[in-house]
Amino acid sequence: MKPITILGLFAGILTTISFLPQVIKTWKTKSAKDVSFGMVSIYLFGACMWLIYGFISKDVPIIMTNFFGLVLNAIILFLKFKFKK
Repeated sequence: MKPITILGLFAGILTTISFLPQVIKTWKTKSAKDVSFGMVSIYLFGACMWLIYGFISKDVPIIMTNFFGLVLNAIILFLKFKFKK
């Protein structure tokens, strides 16, 4: 694997797992009232665009990290609606 690919994967992993604490907190507190619907929606749209770009350019780090980021944010969005009061 090329060093630039390793760098891309590492950077993508760090930015992707940054959403994990929000998922955990939302699940534990059963509250997503402070999570911005707009931010999550825009992120999901952007991640979809990155996925399309990644598939077209065959860029594994972009595909992998944006796929997992999309999944984590989809979970946050799901929890936002599930725990809505």
